[in-house]
Amino acid sequence: MIKLRVNGREVSFDGDPSMPLLWYLRDELALTGTKFGCGVALCGACTVHVDGQATRACITAISDVNGRSVTTIEGLDPDGNHPVQRAWRTFNVPQCGYCQSGQIMQAAALLATNKNPSESEILNVMSGNICRCGCYQRITAAIKAAATGA
Repeated sequence: MIKLRVNGREVSFDGDPSMPLLWYLRDELALTGTKFGCGVALCGACTVHVDGQATRACITAISDVNGRSVTTIEGLDPDGNHPVQRAWRTFNVPQCGYCQSGQIMQAAALLATNKNPSESEILNVMSGNICRCGCYQRITAAIKAAATGA
């Protein structure tokens, strides 16, 4: 039996321990904010936090998070008002929006460990999150604003 905490709630899973965390979140818990993109951790659409660290849920086996804490976009802030989420709205970041939950989770993990990242640090950390619409300038501006509280 695999036990973990998802968005502050104790949950368990008694199935295939190699099941990707992404499918457990989406199919078993109906937390569909975390998206399937590439399936090989190259696009970042499936980014969640595991014990506060940005993690690609598509390649993380459910057994790898046994006893750990997972936060999805739904659990980042109950009202959608995490500083990164507010900045995303202020800067009208999304175009199609598909990658945005992964982008937001990656940015939130960055700001949790680096309260005032430089532009090069933002670009470096965010480089693994792909936006097919090319919203990178707005993403960077929103992260800078979230860091400064603007």
